[in-house]
Amino acid sequence: MNNLIKIFYTISLIIMISSCMQPITKLGLSYGAFLRPGGIEFKIYAPNSDKVKLVIFEKVDDESGYEYPMEKLVNGDWRYFLKNAPLGTMYGYRLTGPWNDENVIVADPYSKATVTQNNWRHVAKSLVIDASFDWEGDTWTNIHPRDLIIYESHVRDMTVHKSSNATAKGSYLGFIEKDQNGGIEHLKSLGVNAVQFLPLWDFANFEIPYKQDADGMYNDWNPYERNHWGYMPTFFMAPESYYATDGTNEPLAWNGTDGRAISEMKSMVKSLHKEGMAVILDVVVNHISNYDWHPLKYIDKTVYFKLDKQGDFLSQCCGNLLASDHQPVRDYIIESLKYWMTDYHIDGFRFDQAHLLSAETATFIIDELKKINPNVIIYGEAWNKREKEFSELGWGSFNARFRDVLRGDLHNYDEKGFLFGNFRDSESLKNLQSLILGTPNIYQSSAHAVNFLEVHDDYCFNDYLRLSSGRNSKDDIIQDPMKHIKLDDDLLRKNKLGALILLTSQGIPIIHQGQDWAHSQIIAETDAHDPNVGKMDRNPYNKDNETNWVNWLEKEQNKELADYYSGLIDLRRTHTEFRHATKKDFKFQGLADHALGYVIRDRIAIYINGENSTAVETDLPEGKWQLIVNNEKVNLNGIRQVSGKISIPPTSGIVLQRIN
Repeated sequence: MNNLIKIFYTISLIIMISSCMQPITKLGLSYGAFLRPGGIEFKIYAPNSDKVKLVIFEKVDDESGYEYPMEKLVNGDWRYFLKNAPLGTMYGYRLTGPWNDENVIVADPYSKATVTQNNWRHVAKSLVIDASFDWEGDTWTNIHPRDLIIYESHVRDMTVHKSSNATAKGSYLGFIEKDQNGGIEHLKSLGVNAVQFLPLWDFANFEIPYKQDADGMYNDWNPYERNHWGYMPTFFMAPESYYATDGTNEPLAWNGTDGRAISEMKSMVKSLHKEGMAVILDVVVNHISNYDWHPLKYIDKTVYFKLDKQGDFLSQCCGNLLASDHQPVRDYIIESLKYWMTDYHIDGFRFDQAHLLSAETATFIIDELKKINPNVIIYGEAWNKREKEFSELGWGSFNARFRDVLRGDLHNYDEKGFLFGNFRDSESLKNLQSLILGTPNIYQSSAHAVNFLEVHDDYCFNDYLRLSSGRNSKDDIIQDPMKHIKLDDDLLRKNKLGALILLTSQGIPIIHQGQDWAHSQIIAETDAHDPNVGKMDRNPYNKDNETNWVNWLEKEQNKELADYYSGLIDLRRTHTEFRHATKKDFKFQGLADHALGYVIRDRIAIYINGENSTAVETDLPEGKWQLIVNNEKVNLNGIRQVSGKISIPPTSGIVLQRIN
């Protein structure tokens, strides 16, 4: 009988492993350049153009090339087969028609690889390369959403600082170097199982020259003339070549001349998968830069963009809005996302400003992507109170309530949250309790609640705490950044308590790079004309410098906090109660106005005290308990045994495990 049981479990295990290791089938794109026997086939969708010419360049800096008239097909497609064309061919299109400017040669919007010039127009040529890659059996990680612990990273920032000790600093390959301080090595030591990268699609990283006129635009907002974070996408199928090992930020220089970004990014994904980490791309499908030579603008703006009554581009916040409800745009978006899933083995996507998508388009996206991988990870920014709507569609979203109830008001530092022994008007322990349960009044499933204390936007968590506590003002000039980040006892307690609640609540926790040791975003010395050097930065989107670069020497300043994060992550991964519990598994007990206790499945007990100056004493449930987390450390083997009563110090939390 025992042998039969063993056989049954062996078969079950094989079936389970096989289901997780599902093979990935590549999907072809509808348009672009296709390697065929005897040459290359080029296809582009331009339904309202009268003429389209394929342009072949000889050199990277050519402004013109050999032109070949393309054949118009019945459905708005244009085609040309170039015989004997080799790999490495650079090309573009010259279009003639009511919505075209035939003086501008545009790159292919379906480019798999691009050669781009470092200027504000983001001049680009499309590159034909062999994108084949030996994945060695790699597939999606297929981690259950509730099991995700995400680290938000900028691929360049994580290794470009000299303290990383990486050789290929600031690159895809640099991120996966062994024996460094940053990149994959840090993620492994911390224990997270997913990384969300800020945008890796080719993007316009140069902006308009500062305080100069440029085609009717005047840059008086960005002295750095850069868009470092990547939220101005240009080519939806091509990886950013600045992050390749030959990438350069020299003005007017060219990136991507040999297409190595493709293989290097794939190598990064494969290495992360080998360590059991899911790879999530931060993607922008709702807008593009309002000033670069984006090909869709020059192919047909009436098809691809939202326009006003005068036929001008509509913009919101960051750029020209794409008409994502138009079927050609939807098709473009979906083909792009499927391409990243099948050709780059991407596990999921975080959608920037997802609230700009209609419910119909959001439904289309999730339905189509789940056909490719039923376990695809999908969440986004569902602002404007659309979180519940998106959850009903199956999407996750950033849970800003989690941040605000714990920290306080995003803009008014006088309206403090739980970590300050306070609640904003109309908030109470009930709101905190809801967050711990996965915010069920908003989300259909706790797997849809992406909880955070900080992400790349706004002041980082530690800077917010400093501002809200009055330790610093927004106008303070920080003379010694290393001394500045060193936490006093009160700030250390607040950081630890925030981390404890984040990593023991239902939902998906996300940690921003450097949060685990309470980094600060201080505007670095720069050649740019920035009068705010030395101040804490609320929005360093434009700074490819030490404002954003991760300084790994800082980690030692707050090693106790860094170790605490690592311990809490280990705790979360060890005990399913923090990931897969339901409301009926919880028993809550209010201990004070700003103190809460609860037991999960009669096995795990947690007590959190937001009071800043008062300890709280409570009776424990009957039996013996092992203290595994207190305000000093995490020890899964046990700190000490307790029973009867226990005291929770101010601004702290404890976790206990039943031992009988």
